[in-house]
Amino acid sequence: MGTPPDPDPVHALIVVDLQSAFVEGEGDGTCEGGAVPDAARVVERARELLARARAAGAPVVHLQNDGEAGAPDEPDTPGWRLVLPVRPGEAVLRKTDDDGFWETGLEALLRGHGVTAVALCGVQSEMCVRATAQTALDLDFRVVLPHDAHGTYDVPPAPGDTAGVPAALAARVAEWSLGDEVEITAAARDVRFTAPFAAPVTARARPTPGTSG
Repeated sequence: MGTPPDPDPVHALIVVDLQSAFVEGEGDGTCEGGAVPDAARVVERARELLARARAAGAPVVHLQNDGEAGAPDEPDTPGWRLVLPVRPGEAVLRKTDDDGFWETGLEALLRGHGVTAVALCGVQSEMCVRATAQTALDLDFRVVLPHDAHGTYDVPPAPGDTAGVPAALAARVAEWSLGDEVEITAAARDVRFTAPFAAPVTARARPTPGTSG
């Protein structure tokens, strides 16, 4: 999986599910225990990406997951709120699927701005971040994923296994599973932004989403 040392600029930033339920609180490393491990790092890297995207005039999209009743991210509960302030003109797209493109209007929004290349950050690496990145690739967007700007929970053991998978390894596997087309940068600081310059195009039919998770 090759990654250029100095990747070309991208035209938009997609911030995936940076909600209180996932990145605030003590947490115990599991999806039942609050924040993902190293949540402060993920939030800080996302904050850095936001600052540079805004300075460059690149569109910013915040994805916000609507959990089921009783879930930590149930709408209009404290865990559902976005932890980073949204500026006027930035889109907040609510979703109910791992895939941030599914029934949210995200593709049309990006196409309408002339975006052809995006960077992603947020949580969870192997779920909503991966699903959104995969669909972006399927729709022929160029995708850059900074290694230090996404995170997830420890994966518990499967029945019969003696050990689970630490969150850092799960996040790395999520990156690897996206194949050769995704561009993984070592750090958020390696991602550069520029305002879109291509003429807007019409959104095309999108792939059927895969199974959740």
